[in-house]
Amino acid sequence: MALIPLNVPPGSFRNGTEYQTGGRWRDMSLVRFYNSVLQAVGGWRLRIATQLTGKARAIKTWRANDSSGWIAIGTESKLYAINANGTLYDITPTGLSAGRADTAGAVGWGTEDYGEQEYGTPRSEGNSALTLEATVWSLDNWGEYLVGVSPDDGKLYEWQLNVGTLPAPVIANAPINCKALVVSEERFLFAIGSNGNPRKISWCDQENNTLWSPAGTNQAGSQLLQTDGKLLTGIRVSNGTLFLTDTDAHLALYTGPPFVFRFDRVGSGCGLAAAGAIAQIDTGAVWMGRDGFWTYNGAVQSLECPVAEYIYGAINRGQMAKINAHHNAEFGEVWWFYPSDASSENDRYAMWSYRSNTWATGNLARTAATDTGVFTLPIMVSPTSYVYEHEVGIDYDSAEVFAETGPIELGNGDNLAVITRLIPDEKTLGDVTVKFKSRLYPTSTETTHGPFTMSNPTAVRFTGRQVKMRVIGGTSDWQVGTMRVEASQGSKR
Repeated sequence: MALIPLNVPPGSFRNGTEYQTGGRWRDMSLVRFYNSVLQAVGGWRLRIATQLTGKARAIKTWRANDSSGWIAIGTESKLYAINANGTLYDITPTGLSAGRADTAGAVGWGTEDYGEQEYGTPRSEGNSALTLEATVWSLDNWGEYLVGVSPDDGKLYEWQLNVGTLPAPVIANAPINCKALVVSEERFLFAIGSNGNPRKISWCDQENNTLWSPAGTNQAGSQLLQTDGKLLTGIRVSNGTLFLTDTDAHLALYTGPPFVFRFDRVGSGCGLAAAGAIAQIDTGAVWMGRDGFWTYNGAVQSLECPVAEYIYGAINRGQMAKINAHHNAEFGEVWWFYPSDASSENDRYAMWSYRSNTWATGNLARTAATDTGVFTLPIMVSPTSYVYEHEVGIDYDSAEVFAETGPIELGNGDNLAVITRLIPDEKTLGDVTVKFKSRLYPTSTETTHGPFTMSNPTAVRFTGRQVKMRVIGGTSDWQVGTMRVEASQGSKR
């Protein structure tokens, strides 16, 4: 008979309806999970009652010079601004070329093989070889002004908080057919994929985003990257501006005239899965690739992810352009919202806690998210195009909120575990109920035991080769610490 600690992982199911681990850590003859306390501290609530038009794929918060906070949200057909009081402004540029809510094969003239369908008519079926990705705006702030570009429109826009003149105008003299933008720490505006070239980066003169023609009297310029990929986005890091393609990473370092910027390839085979799949953290940046996770903190490194097989084994690869990364600085986490293979829209998340280097996965449908700082609460947008504040109250839209361990085994899993008692965390005895799930074999039917109301100790009785524990919260804030089960070794059959 032995007491085995069953510790749910640290971090947040605060914003989600499911929290589970996917990896297993062995210690002697048993599998252990993380030693920590998990606390439910909030659900979500509507920030504005208005439903946006289209699917939000980008969100940006910033402060004006009068210290008021602003939110910008881009959909495939609209650009919105929301002030601190919740007033919604439609600042969609006049003549904006609308994009797509979903990734699809190209249709129209010349998009199918020769001889397909009738001569002289546009093709009506999508060509999977000519993929048109879901529209993801690129948003940043130029001082107190908002700058942005939709990759399907290609023009750089600037909105100067002029609520009396709502449409955001085109930035004069800026490149066209751009895919993204970013403002450097030195106050250069970078146009990414400028003039339709997927390898080209152009930048304006310092502090002047209307001067783009290079001359001996200014610092405007451009650079063609030597890369096999196509540029997707750029992000500020501590030592420069990091640019990501779908195959590699490049760093721009400000050197001053005459060359202005030096560009170095800092990573290969580390391409970005989607334009929104990268987040800035205090040590640099972290992003999701098409088959793994990466970090940059002066050098590009692969990020070990014990739940990678679960994530990539059930992701909708045809809709990966929708992946959105969110930094939750208060809890030291990065979240990625992504579409599962059973959905065409973001319905799951993967979360990495960089403070404890642990991972979790769960179900939560969000298309764009932004951290606290400008506002006191994280702000996220649902696939139904409603804007929510998170980490507030205990309203989870009637969803069951729970934390669940991964499968726990004795030794190498060749012995059955006979579980007879649960010894709960004594400080939070009444906060939660517990269910157990057991299997005899990895592919056999899972049996649920419970729910059990906590007492000290709690009588349980079941047998399994693999056992998972689910902790279910009530209708108020709750937390759990280390729980233990009394287990004895059964037979090998």
